[in-house]
Formats: sequence, C-alpha cells, structure tokens
Amino acid sequence: MFGILGGNKGHKIKGTVVLMSKNVLDFNEIVSTTQGGLVGAATGIFGAATGIVGGVVDGATAIFSRNIAIQLISATKTDGLGNGKVGKQTYLEKHLPSLPTLGDRQDAFSVYFEWDNDFGIPGAFYIKNFMQSEFFLVSVTLEDIPNHGTIHFVCNSWVYNAKSYKRDRIFFANKTYLPNETPTPLVKYRKEELENLRGDGKGERKEYDRIYDYDVYNDLGNPDKSNDLARPVLGGSSAYPYPRRGRTGRKPTTKDSKSESPSSSTYIPRDENFGHLKSSDFLTYGIKSIAQTVLPTFQSAFGLNAEFDRFDDVRGLFEGGIHLPTDALSKISPLPVLKEIFRTDGEQVLKFPPPHVIKVSKSAWMTDEEFGREMLAGVNPCLIECLQVFPPKSKLDPTVYGDQTSTITKEHLEINLGGLSVEQALSGNRLFILDHHDAFIAYLRKINDLPTAKSYATRTILFLKDDGTLKPLAIELSLPHPRGDEFGAVSRVVLPADQGAESTIWLIAKAYVVVNDSCYHQLMSHWLNTHAVIEPFVIATNRHLSVLHPIYKLLLPHYRDTMNINGLARQSLINAGGIIEQSFLPGPFAVEMSSAVYKGWVFTDQALPADLIKRNGSGGSILSLWPSPCDR
Repeated sequence: MFGILGGNKGHKIKGTVVLMSKNVLDFNEIVSTTQGGLVGAATGIFGAATGIVGGVVDGATAIFSRNIAIQLISATKTDGLGNGKVGKQTYLEKHLPSLPTLGDRQDAFSVYFEWDNDFGIPGAFYIKNFMQSEFFLVSVTLEDIPNHGTIHFVCNSWVYNAKSYKRDRIFFANKTYLPNETPTPLVKYRKEELENLRGDGKGERKEYDRIYDYDVYNDLGNPDKSNDLARPVLGGSSAYPYPRRGRTGRKPTTKDSKSESPSSSTYIPRDENFGHLKSSDFLTYGIKSIAQTVLPTFQSAFGLNAEFDRFDDVRGLFEGGIHLPTDALSKISPLPVLKEIFRTDGEQVLKFPPPHVIKVSKSAWMTDEEFGREMLAGVNPCLIECLQVFPPKSKLDPTVYGDQTSTITKEHLEINLGGLSVEQALSGNRLFILDHHDAFIAYLRKINDLPTAKSYATRTILFLKDDGTLKPLAIELSLPHPRGDEFGAVSRVVLPADQGAESTIWLIAKAYVVVNDSCYHQLMSHWLNTHAVIEPFVIATNRHLSVLHPIYKLLLPHYRDTMNINGLARQSLINAGGIIEQSFLPGPFAVEMSSAVYKGWVFTDQALPADLIKRNGSGGSILSLWPSPCDR
C-alpha cells in the first residue's frame, strides 16, 4: 500500500486512506463540498454505478483530492518543545477502486508525504475535512517507513468539517502504551485528545461532538405536554439513585427546571452511532417504528388496553397473526430485522414463532414442571436463589413498611417435601426462592390504583427434586395493608392443586409470578443491570483512558452500541408514555421501580462466580441447577 519513492531526503512516502461516505446505503444522498462547489451523488462517489467506472473514479478523485488533508506527527522526534514534530499538510490524491483488501462499501485513496530522516517515525496524524458532509474514516496505512516498516492506524471514526472542531482531529498508530510508557513526543497529544473527549460540561451537544459527560436521568418525562407525563429525576439523590447517562445539555422544560426537554433526536457521542452501517441501527429505528405505528394498531385490534380476553387470542399470535393496515406496513418494511415478525404481503402479520413447549402441547405451559423449568430456562434465571432463612424475610425498612416477613409456614411446605422436614431441606440446600416481594410491595398500592393493572407481590418457594428438576411448593400473594404501609402486608399462601377451584387458583397464582418475573427481567435484570449500569463505564473509559491504553482496547468491543441503544430507549421505550409504560404492569412507575432496586446494587456482586455464590449462601447447590459443559 505504501512505498518510498526516491532517496532519504526530499522524497515521498506513499500511503493509503480507507473511508466510507456519510450514507453508503442511501442512494439518494447528495454530497456537497465547500471547496469548488463540487456536487456528486453518493452512488457516483463510491462506485455504486459500476457501468460508468471511469466517471466514478474521476468524480471521487476530484471531490476528495483537495478536500481531505493529513499531517503526520512524529513519535520519535520533537519540535524543540518536547512535542512530536508535525509534518506538512498533504491532501488525498487518486481513488484506488480495485484495492483487494477493501471491505464492503469502503473506498481507498492514495496520499503522499514528504519524507526526510529528521522527521523520525510517525506515531499519529492530524486530519482535516474541508467538505460539508462528514465521512467515516476506517484506516490509514503507511508502509516501508525507513528503518521501521509498516505503520497501521485503525481509526473507525466519523470526521466532520474542520470548522466543527476546536482542535484538529487526531488519530494514533495501532499500538498500546500505559501512560508512563507513552513516547515522550506523543504525551502532549494523548493528553489533549482526552481533554477533547471530556469537554467543558457546558452547552447543548451537537451531532458532530465527541464529548463524553455525565448527567442524571432527567429526560424521561414531558411535563410541558401533560402533568401525567411528569417523572421524577433518577440519579443524584438518595431517594432515587440511578446510574448516570450521557449528557446532552438540552434546555429544561418550562414546568420543571430539573427536567430536560425531550427531543426527537437524542445526542450521543458521534462515534457511538455508526449511522446506517450496522444492523443494530436498523433495530433502534425499528423500536421507534413500533412505538409510533405498530403499538397503536395492536391496541386497536385487542381493545384500548391491549388486553387478551381469551387464550385463543394469544394462540392466534403463533397460528394466524393479526393484520395491520397497509400504511403501517409500509413504514416497517424497510427494516430487515423486523421482517420475521412483520410481513408486508398483508398475510399473517405479527405472527410469532411458536415456543417449543406449545409445539408439544398447547396446555403444557400450565404444568408445575414447566413452571419450575422456566425458573432457569426462561427469560430471567437471574433472581432465583437458595433459601437461606426460613421464613423468608424482607429487606425493606420496617419503620416505613412494617413487618414484611413471609407468612409461609413449615406446614405449607412439608406436605410436598416427600417426607423431608424444612430443616432437612434447608441443610441440604434443596429449597429455593424466587422473591419478587420487596420490589413490588413498595409500589403495589400505586400500581393497583391504575385503571389497567391489578397484581400482588409474590414469593415462590421451590424444591430441588432428586431428578434435578424444580418443583413449586408454595406461592405467597401479598397486598399492602389497607390501614397503611406501616402495618405490613396482607398475605395469602397458595399451594399446588390439580383439581377443582383450588387448581384454578393455583394456576392464577403462578400467572402472577410469571408476570412479576417478566417485568423484573425487563426492567431490572435486562435494562438496569445490563444497559443502564454499563453506560457510566462507557463514559468513564472514554474520559480517562486514552485510545492508546491497553485496557481501552480491551473494553471497547464490549461497549459497542450501548449508548446508541440506551439513547433510543430513553426516547421511545422507557420514556413517559413509551412502550414499557404502555405494556408493563408497573405502568408509569416502571423505571422508578428499577431505581428502588438499584439501591441494593453492588458492583462486586455482579460477575461470576460472585453472583452465584451470593445467591447460594454457604452451599453450592445453585451451581448444580445449571448443566455441566459436558451436558450441553
């Protein structure tokens, strides 16, 4: 890709720059440049029109040849002030359409740098974009550097017009250094780049910004639109603790100066959003489409509150689907990730693939065996734990919520323990609990005051049988005391039954547990414990670890798309009146409930094996619930 042309002084090093246009999938995008008034279609710039190759190459070369400039920075020679030498500004030259190493939708351009031995070995470069439209810089490669060889720069970053930046964009060679190992000529540039990423904490963030800063969750509500859409600020207080999100700096609402005005476009640092280049982006836009078109139609099909009146309606989602209007389908059809669910031929729209348990038997889901199996193989195996204290106790403040100790007794359990006593089952680590009590009881009065929801707080005790399966023994259904929270809970214990009215009550009790577990999974296990808690780590990493730091490179792949999806979630999923509030039991209190659970979140408890050890107490039986690698 690169080669030295000539001798040791006054000669040139050839380089290759790989990039992608702003919208490589949008064939109607028109790219305008600020120099020379050049205008060309994106398809023409990047070779989509293969029938006129000559014109495509000439057009791309003309547009980019004097509109993207690069300056090399030395990692071994200083400018007399201790900083790496900066070379002369050099522009991209010829388009290289046939380069065999190019990835999908990537284009390469040659560039030549003046060279002499007094410059040393390049370790970074500045790049300036003089075009109106941004581009995605993939990489820069230098080969045959005298006394060195090849230098590769992995960039993967959006570059906007140079006037958008207070300091020139800089990229470093694909090497890693701890701070104290950084070559002296690069120390200043490493520090300046981190300062750029931190910003000054002022003003509203713009699309082209790359600033990582913290803020609280104060953008979920919309009090200016309706008092019913006001939501408390999450984070920054003991009442509502919460992980931090990325700061956008939008103006406050008129009615609540602590709340940020919602927006149809939520800022995230530019490199956290790859535009239309990844399937995950189609998913995030699909979320918005569902919120705006599909959910209202779904509600219309099944009634105002989108409730099912018959089991046949539920089965219909797996057998026949429902029909959506043509205008709704047209908005969904461009989203490939949704095609499996949303068909555009007008037939069997919203048809879901049937679960395997339904394929075996339409009533198999009603059995205790399936109920126990789903504690581990279902959506939320993250909460079940070995029962350590009997009867189960609450962690809620008794001065506020009174005595919330479980009313499940030994007699309730021992009739189904196969001759074992509760003490024997406890000592043998064979009793497990799925405890949704504390998370729900504190909000249950508010939830049950809603016109669309009625529920219980639940505790479920299960027994580990000799064959390794879990058998439900008892379900406790609790409501707040009618005289006030300080009087504790009013509880009822439901036991397994397979005949008469008791069997129906038992089935309904299991349904309450499943609903609670599903809500807990989405709001706490999924949203809170994976999405929300990771975002401040993404921010901190970019603020404090240089791209040259080995830990940064280790963490980067694990952060991919997190801030992007979280931003869309705050806009369409967990926002006031969003999909979560419309669909989930807690309604407008959904995210607030996750804040209450976050009070007990401990960082060091999250990873394995610490999580399993915590959920098992002193025993080891919870590990036995998961099959060994040989069994998989």
